[in-house]
Amino acid sequence: MSTTLRVGIDVGGTNTDAVVLDDDDRVLATAKRPTSPDVTEGLRAALDAVLAELPDPGLETRVKRVMLGTTHATNAILERRALGRVAVLRLGAPATTSVPPLSEWPDDLRDTVAAGTAIVRGGHFVDGREIAPLDVDAVRKFVATTPADAVAVAGVFSPASADQENRVAEIIRAEIGDVPVSLSHEIGSLGLLERENATVLNAALYGVARDVTAALREALDARGLEVETYFAQNDGTLMAVDYAARYPVLTIGSGPANSLRGAAYLSGVTDAIVADVGGTSTDLGVLVGGFPRESAAAVEIGGVTTNFRMPDILSIALGGGTIVGAEPRSVGYRIGTEALVFGGSTPTMTDAAVAAGRGTVGTRPVPEEWHERLARAVRAADEAVADAVDRVALGRADRPLVAVGGGAFLLADQVPGAREVIRPAHAEVANAVGAAIALASGRLETIVPASGGGSSRARLIDNAKEEAAARAVAAGADPATVQIVELSEIPLSYLPEPAVRLHVKAAGPLARQAG
Repeated sequence: MSTTLRVGIDVGGTNTDAVVLDDDDRVLATAKRPTSPDVTEGLRAALDAVLAELPDPGLETRVKRVMLGTTHATNAILERRALGRVAVLRLGAPATTSVPPLSEWPDDLRDTVAAGTAIVRGGHFVDGREIAPLDVDAVRKFVATTPADAVAVAGVFSPASADQENRVAEIIRAEIGDVPVSLSHEIGSLGLLERENATVLNAALYGVARDVTAALREALDARGLEVETYFAQNDGTLMAVDYAARYPVLTIGSGPANSLRGAAYLSGVTDAIVADVGGTSTDLGVLVGGFPRESAAAVEIGGVTTNFRMPDILSIALGGGTIVGAEPRSVGYRIGTEALVFGGSTPTMTDAAVAAGRGTVGTRPVPEEWHERLARAVRAADEAVADAVDRVALGRADRPLVAVGGGAFLLADQVPGAREVIRPAHAEVANAVGAAIALASGRLETIVPASGGGSSRARLIDNAKEEAAARAVAAGADPATVQIVELSEIPLSYLPEPAVRLHVKAAGPLARQAG
């Protein structure tokens, strides 16, 4: 057996799943525990349970890495809880003063997060030229007179030139010391307001990231484990703890991305539709080259529109705990006591699937008087799944559908719009597997000339590749194995000089450990 083991954990809305893999990516143990209201207790329970499932208790000492996909950041934003106060600084006067920062935010979230906002002279044109010189004195005055837990800085077209944002970070450190600073060019893409929103949310989540890291560390210390810890991010890759501490907003959406990556690994299929059936919902996404297809639309989180990358996911209200005959509602983690097959009195989709012969779950047979009603529910569910598959397939019917998640048995063996239905081993914990096998990645988005310039254009593209690779290494990738896995150019036809929006992604396996 290989010398080191790693644990993947994914916190879902209903269950927290955990797996142990060896260096050859073989699954040695799995566990599924209810997600607790505070998330952390469920995480600890899943960790304890999966380690207890190891074939030899002595193997626990070989665990050297833990990878966590968590809903902590998402929950904090949705519940307006545990968020830090942020000083929001925009570099964009006089060009952007008509729309103040956070003007489209829900009032309660803005009141919770905003310690103060300001727009100072600065910003760039799309080709990197300055709109106005940075007003250094205004920056110093704002940060000195606005007490905050963190500072968010967003400059006009900073992905084209990050010079002013980097200069502001230096000024902040000189003026008020080691306060966390979020810079928008490191977080979002083009589109000032959405990028600014993502940057402010990132700054507000520093405390949440710190608390989650401490809770995970406490759980590991309680078992005497000395391990490296990583967080799953929303493109299906990993980031080291110190990287996650700088960019906690990137953990939002990591659950669906983990499921897609886990489905790709467990099935051996790199281009497919994936249906992750949980206790409350079914998330459908598309694998392209083994990675989640990303959403091209702006993403709304807690009422705030952002533009950082997220997997392209369609969620429908269908899960193992979905109550038959009710408005979309689920018994959630109470399914073990409330479903008919567990001796309860609430008809759920788990009961419907068992009555239809799609699975053998629970301790009791489904009462005969429920069969007709449950059969209608199964037909309605099949129609909803077929419609969802049609919507995410975008006209292609030649891809297989990989069924994963604890409720995967709800799905029919044949689904219109999919070539076949694949049910891999360990599908019920695909999300945790996805976290455990993920690569580390880094990406960069900037603007370069569309043509001409010869060596100048080539040099800009090479610099972008190098920066993306450096970000992957910072996230934990082995420098010797990092590769450029995505390079795309989108023409920007509205500019006086032809240019393209350049997107570069680098990824690679985690740096190897000594055994």
